[in-house]
Amino acid sequence: MSTLEKTDNAKPASLSSDLLLKAFDLMATARNLSDLYEENAKETSKYVHATSRGHEACQLALGLQLKPQDFLSAYYRDDSILLGIGVTPYELMLQLMAKKDDPFSGGRTYYSHPSLKRDNMPKIPHQSSATGMQAIPTTGIAMGIQYKEKQGIEVFENPDDRPIVVCSIGDAAMTEGEVSEALHMATLKQLPIIFFIQDNEWDISAHSSEIRFGDAMTVSRAYPGLKAKSLDGTDFIQCYNTIQEVIADVRKSRRPYLIHCKVPLLGHHTSGVRREWYRDDLEAAQRRDPLPKFMKQLEGLGFAESSLNEMFKAARVKVDEAYIEAKAAEDPSPEDLTKYDYAPTPITEERGEREPAGKQPTVMVDSALFAMQELLAKHPEALLYGQDVGKRLGGVFREAATLAEKFGDDRVFNTPIQEAFIIGSTVGMSAAGLKPIVEVQFADYIWPGLNQLFTEAARSYYLSNGKWPVSAVVRVPIGAYGSGGPYHSSSVESVLANIRGIKVAYPSTGADLKGLLKSAFYDPNPVIMLEHKGLYWSKVKGTEDARTIEPDEDYVIPFGKARTVLSATSTDTKLAVVTYGMGVYWSKAAAEAFPGQIEIIDLRTIVPVDEEAIASAVRKCGRCLVVTEEPVVNSFAQSIAGRISETCFEFLDAPVKTMGSVNVPAIPLNSTLEAAMLPNSDKVREKMAELLKY
Repeated sequence: MSTLEKTDNAKPASLSSDLLLKAFDLMATARNLSDLYEENAKETSKYVHATSRGHEACQLALGLQLKPQDFLSAYYRDDSILLGIGVTPYELMLQLMAKKDDPFSGGRTYYSHPSLKRDNMPKIPHQSSATGMQAIPTTGIAMGIQYKEKQGIEVFENPDDRPIVVCSIGDAAMTEGEVSEALHMATLKQLPIIFFIQDNEWDISAHSSEIRFGDAMTVSRAYPGLKAKSLDGTDFIQCYNTIQEVIADVRKSRRPYLIHCKVPLLGHHTSGVRREWYRDDLEAAQRRDPLPKFMKQLEGLGFAESSLNEMFKAARVKVDEAYIEAKAAEDPSPEDLTKYDYAPTPITEERGEREPAGKQPTVMVDSALFAMQELLAKHPEALLYGQDVGKRLGGVFREAATLAEKFGDDRVFNTPIQEAFIIGSTVGMSAAGLKPIVEVQFADYIWPGLNQLFTEAARSYYLSNGKWPVSAVVRVPIGAYGSGGPYHSSSVESVLANIRGIKVAYPSTGADLKGLLKSAFYDPNPVIMLEHKGLYWSKVKGTEDARTIEPDEDYVIPFGKARTVLSATSTDTKLAVVTYGMGVYWSKAAAEAFPGQIEIIDLRTIVPVDEEAIASAVRKCGRCLVVTEEPVVNSFAQSIAGRISETCFEFLDAPVKTMGSVNVPAIPLNSTLEAAMLPNSDKVREKMAELLKY
């Protein structure tokens, strides 16, 4: 049909009659979905859900304009956006009822928590429920798109086809610190992203007047490089035209934009938090309903009221049919539970040459540096970023020295002090097809990034039903060394070991660090590389063996494969020591007092752990000591000891013992106090003697 003529309600943009009727049909579908859910609340509220009721106009104005090459982060009230990009009511209901064929998560996560990877639709990486958390991964996608354009990895001949990224978010989430980090980086880097803010003035039961000093437009003024527009989110025609202009601008200029849509919340916060419990503005909100407004606009443009009513009724029939079909759909089976916990890794065996001839031992930090250099040279999709890793310093431990000079500031660069962004952006970078390697400067500062690591990175593969693994490497210097004090010396592996969905390495030699870094890079799962800063240069007495011959470029070590550091050869009483990191060197020094009696297993990886190597050593020796640098109480070491007691009980001649640091809240700065807290070879020797005499 021809484009509509200009009226008081419509600008002469690309609003054809076909488009307007499609938008009305989808709005009617969305409204009938929310009506049906409410009418059948006893069934539909088995699993918590929210709907777009009141938000439909602005959501459809966005969804109808996105292209397959675009990326979208849709949040839990965005079912109208999903309808706009082509998702069907039946597919939405499969997720509503957590069915086996739910196309987003296979029944694993809530309604309107989409993840899509279809050729004919915008790409939607995994969406979590955590408020505002989507802003960082989505900004990471935009950073990845920009990187690929700069490097010539992805080229679109027609500028109008260049991909954009949309982050949909509620206005209440704008107060989140992590949203600020995302806005900061989007503006600093001038990324092709649109922050699509839906402002209904409610944060569950807290009204905007209680929780904010201004709306998203106020926030946007803190970022001079961020363009912003505010819209009446109940007016489809105004929203469509303005969003069209913004999308065209971002496709062309490759700069960030914020769109602020004022909308009413006409539904419940969720099916579990009812509007009537806390709302006193329902009548006023109802007067802003976008559906009757759109109908009046269409009538003013010549569409018959009777025809529109028939369309609305037809949409209800379609929704009812989908509901009946979805109810009858198959539920997941118990066997589906453990699918997609980890993406399969290509590194399943040790390969390459560990000790090439003609080389001298090199310090551990240089082995890591050479691994990074080889990866960056071989893989244009690889890049490194974090605090102080750029050209001027090359890392506070010089672990990235010379890399920025060799590979350029677009591939090796500094970030602001934003640990959440550093970790969370890898989710988006990976979704964009890149291989990010990032650094958190000290283990003590990983805490601001744990939200992103736990909520977004660790769960993406599982909750997207295998569509969106996160391939990323996070390097973290760890451990006590040189009186680093309470904020540069902590051990955090027990916390990380409890985040399901990630892998954790903790090498004790340069060869292992290089081999595991390579394996981590090729692993499609998020990997944390814990690198003991006291081993980097082997300056601590007794750690000289951390210096090793640098392995060749092809050397890789599979995760979950321990290394036997010392074998017990005595026919007398024997003791197996299970350890990692600095514990390897304390144990080796202590073992000198018991020739042939000590077998030392270096785990090398915390997750997965080599259960077979541990069990084999314990069965051989009959006694076991687990050595860690962490305090023992509630630790990973205690978990290992518990597993040994459970699986090897009949082989034990003594209780499994653990030893680690003294259980105090932090590592003191004073060197005497630090030494008193930490294990050492003498303390390990005493514990060995105790167990051997048992």
